[in-house]
Amino acid sequence: MSTIIIGLSLSFLLFLLSAGLTLIFGMLGVINFAHGALYMLGAYASFQIVQTTGSFWLGLLMAPVVIAGLGALIEMSTLKRVYSRDHIFQLLLTFGLILVIDDATKLIWGLDYKQVPTPDLLSAPVALFGSQIPAYRLFVIVFGAAVSLGLFLLLDRSKWGMIIRAASSDPDMARTLGIDVNRVRTGVFALGSYLAALGGAITAPLVPIELGMGFSVIIDCFVVVIIGGLGNIRGAIFASLLLGMTRAAGYTYATEWVELLTFALLIGTLMFRPAGLFSYKGRAA
Repeated sequence: MSTIIIGLSLSFLLFLLSAGLTLIFGMLGVINFAHGALYMLGAYASFQIVQTTGSFWLGLLMAPVVIAGLGALIEMSTLKRVYSRDHIFQLLLTFGLILVIDDATKLIWGLDYKQVPTPDLLSAPVALFGSQIPAYRLFVIVFGAAVSLGLFLLLDRSKWGMIIRAASSDPDMARTLGIDVNRVRTGVFALGSYLAALGGAITAPLVPIELGMGFSVIIDCFVVVIIGGLGNIRGAIFASLLLGMTRAAGYTYATEWVELLTFALLIGTLMFRPAGLFSYKGRAA
């Protein structure tokens, strides 16, 4: 049971991060290498708010909002200039943003590890099916599931989601209909940044907060995006569950095989469904 709980919590953490990456690529066509750096900033911002106010919940609430505002500024000042350029320009720009964010983080918080304590309400273990399960892991699962449902309803069942799809599929027609495409793009990037920072804030009590912590997680995010299908939120949910449960089982039963299993999933997908398991082409077929 503990393996399942760890796998589910890891899966929903992966989804929070990969959903933002998928959203930005699917709607804006931008491969955002700086997504991991925004995740790191979310963790640091949460730490700073907790240190200042003493409230984990305020940190979880406010840190993603602050980073979403930063994401909007980044989009308006840099990214909107390269939408029509080749992807190599986007990659170089977002890689440059990683270096800038890392140096700024080092300047503000230094090189020491930081830690956000688990909130008292969720610090005790919970007895479940004969096992002692960390309450915070259960909270991550419930919280991640709620965010997943909210994101799905926002994108598939709301007027705002319809506007996003229109602006991404045919921006010229959307402009003709009176939609401010530039504002929609800024909002999408801010939402993707919010999800990255939310992942960082909710992960903060589970792992040490350190400079460069976004590098390792961005690899798993790209694996999720590739397996699920580029720009496909439903695919990201399934791929996050698949990868999270695989890694949890690997950590429990075959630690030395975890990375091999992860990349075996990636290689198998690229060999047999190179567009992703839930690519639009595959679903239409």
